[in-house]
Amino acid sequence: MLAGVSVQPRREEEVLLSSVGSSPLRLATKKMIVLTIFVVVCCQLSATKAAIFSEKGIEGTNTNEVEAINFLRQYDGEASTMCNRFMEASWNFNTNVTDFNRRFMLRRQLEWTRFHRLKWTEATTFAWKNFTTPTVRRMFSFLTVLGKAALPENELRELTTLIEEMKTTYSTAKICRYDATRNRLPDGDYDYYADLEISGDNEVLCAPTLSLEPHLTQIMSTSRNPDELRYVWRAWRDAAGKPLREKYIRFVELTNKAALLNGFDDAGEYWRSDYETNSFAEDLEALWDTLRPLYQQLHAYVRSKLRTVYGEENVPVRGPIPAHLLGNMWAQTWTHVLDITIPYTGPATVDVTNTLRQLGYQPVTMFRLAEEFFTSLGLDSMPTTFWQKSLFVKPNDREVVCHASAWDFCNGFDYRIKQCAQVTMEDLITAHHEMGHIQYDIQYRNQPFIFRDGANPGFHEAVGDVLALSASTPRHLQTVGLLSNVDDSYETDINFLFNMALDKIAFLPFGYLVDKWRWEIFSGDISTSEMNSRWWELRNSIQGVSSPVPRDEEDFDAGAKFHVPANVPYVRYFVSFIIQFQFHSELCKAAGHTGPLHHCDIYRSQEAGRLLKNVLSLGKSRPWTDALSVLTNGRTRKLDAGPILEYFGPLLSWLESQNKGEFIGWDQSEAIVVQQVGTTNASIVTGVVLGFVALVLLVSLIVYAVTRCKRTGKSFNAAT
Repeated sequence: MLAGVSVQPRREEEVLLSSVGSSPLRLATKKMIVLTIFVVVCCQLSATKAAIFSEKGIEGTNTNEVEAINFLRQYDGEASTMCNRFMEASWNFNTNVTDFNRRFMLRRQLEWTRFHRLKWTEATTFAWKNFTTPTVRRMFSFLTVLGKAALPENELRELTTLIEEMKTTYSTAKICRYDATRNRLPDGDYDYYADLEISGDNEVLCAPTLSLEPHLTQIMSTSRNPDELRYVWRAWRDAAGKPLREKYIRFVELTNKAALLNGFDDAGEYWRSDYETNSFAEDLEALWDTLRPLYQQLHAYVRSKLRTVYGEENVPVRGPIPAHLLGNMWAQTWTHVLDITIPYTGPATVDVTNTLRQLGYQPVTMFRLAEEFFTSLGLDSMPTTFWQKSLFVKPNDREVVCHASAWDFCNGFDYRIKQCAQVTMEDLITAHHEMGHIQYDIQYRNQPFIFRDGANPGFHEAVGDVLALSASTPRHLQTVGLLSNVDDSYETDINFLFNMALDKIAFLPFGYLVDKWRWEIFSGDISTSEMNSRWWELRNSIQGVSSPVPRDEEDFDAGAKFHVPANVPYVRYFVSFIIQFQFHSELCKAAGHTGPLHHCDIYRSQEAGRLLKNVLSLGKSRPWTDALSVLTNGRTRKLDAGPILEYFGPLLSWLESQNKGEFIGWDQSEAIVVQQVGTTNASIVTGVVLGFVALVLLVSLIVYAVTRCKRTGKSFNAAT
């Protein structure tokens, strides 16, 4: 499944390693040695200037390269401390959402930003683009792009506050419990628009108590009542998305201004620069074009199954699928409708949730199991502080930001995960994903701080998921004692691939369109007056998913997805879904696997572990195309949809055979949207007020006309 994010400041704001028990002097000496050795080695590895760094970034006139290297050494040590202070404050806020913690975090963030601006000012005095050492040039190419810190301090403070306010609104949003006995319309339908409105005696009709995690997530995944699902879908967007609309418009203005100050046309171009290629948007479109036929087959099959359950009055024959019926608040993954869409009901499904509970697993023991997978490959175990400081269960005594995330505290030994985990197979796989982020952090901890990041943003997301591809196979689950009597039949194979497709393939269009939408807003291709309509145009045309109730520009449905208010680029997940299958294919070759790719389990393969370590340890020291070259032993340097199509090849053939007679694709004009009928309490009051005003105006006109007629001696009948 799609899990959380790796939480770290942008790389221009990150740090070099520290060491437990080191004195400040010894630690500073270690850092100087590491940086010096790394610069020399990477200089020998580099071939051309173009291959090693981007031309973006500002430069000055100082040509002294030795002085520049000394500047980088000093920056490493200072940045480590500053980054750690900010990460601690951010962790405290995210695990205890209070105004005090929010203010303290913002203060630390502004301190960190001022430090970065100061170092940017120093870095841009160097004429670094003509330095002889390619690695030094690459470091400066990142360091001399200032990011949002380029804003004047008052606007930077405003932007930082906006983001945190939007995240807080999202994280603390709650809705009322569905109650179909209330607010019935004259025709008997439930009024989806009335639950939060004020009644005639000025009392709130309900008390919002249901939060996204775990309440709404559980309802969306388990309820099969279309009315309840429609209500929850709409109420969450009213509570979490709509209040953010005006804030987001201002956020776009400030984010674009920061991008312009850094030499980019807009914030979208700035985000895409992380991928170090000018054709990134076109490459993504080509990948999606290649994968669309597989998605359309899956879409057609799932639509037909949902129609059997909910009827044609709820699911169209040829139209997009209503978003509330796919088992997920955002319809981004469809795994929770497996029970009503599964191809074969005889063979057992690969869901070990009940087994986990029967064996007494707790969230922490699920993370222990995930750790054992990594160590079986010869990778590192989690440090002691990880188990002491991570948050695995949602506390009952305070608000937390529950979105799963992995945290690097910038000192080489403190790594944590924040996840409101429950004992389910889904959260077990998420545990592998988040620990994959941590494992990546650990493997590149010996890099200079500027390079302590994924080769591109998608790499970080892919690492956890590539391990999950093995961890979720029936053979692996049997090996670790969570599954017995593995059935090797064709039907079991199809069920397994179908379940994986509900996660991996169903997600692809959503992963592609979220940032496509944001890039269009940043570039001005769509105006702020059409943000929501464009959002649904993309959801309809690319994903084949429709809103179940009418939406307009007062709504802000994209804001009801965490990554939008949190300002987290999203296309990294689309990229990661491509890369993880490239990783999986190559690691399986290293492990000596033979047979179908979806049967591969790299568990306990030291050879696969060595290859993975070689790629992860590079961090961002080389362009991601170089990392792919290392992974594939020089066979490719590009994103390739071939491995994901190979993995799901048997399922595609099966879907094509099952979908004969089904409409492949969707006609947007056939979307089923429940129109609002009747009136709510608020609209009744509004109607009464407007009617009274109209009556007063009418009476006034009549009085005026009568008075005028009397003065002129005319009557109404003599008007002609």
